[in-house]
Amino acid sequence: QVQLVESGGGLVQAGGSLRLSCAASGRTFSSNAMGWFRQAPGKEREFVAALSWNGDKIYYADSVKGRFIISRDNTKNTVYLEMNSLKPEDTAVYYCAASNSGGYSSGRGYFRLTSYAYWGQGTQVTVSS
Repeated sequence: QVQLVESGGGLVQAGGSLRLSCAASGRTFSSNAMGWFRQAPGKEREFVAALSWNGDKIYYADSVKGRFIISRDNTKNTVYLEMNSLKPEDTAVYYCAASNSGGYSSGRGYFRLTSYAYWGQGTQVTVSS
């Protein structure tokens, strides 16, 4: 059974940092693009960050650019999201996702929810002001 399990969420004050991890099991995703999305209460799920199978293409939402860093360790079948300078508007459930493709020719491929076939259960991130 394929599983993506996120961890590392929690409550943090504005300006603080958190590091999310997404561990995959059931199959290897070392050849797949991976992404992070988030969903705040009452809002649609939105793109946060993504990277190609080997990390040579990385994309960020404008709202997190310069503050968040996505990375992966294919030897551990794990993808990370380092979140710095957190703001209350970053409060959301954060989801890890795996694509069936190693990458896309344009950023739009990474931004679309439908590009991802596997999803984790999400981890809550709450940023207090």
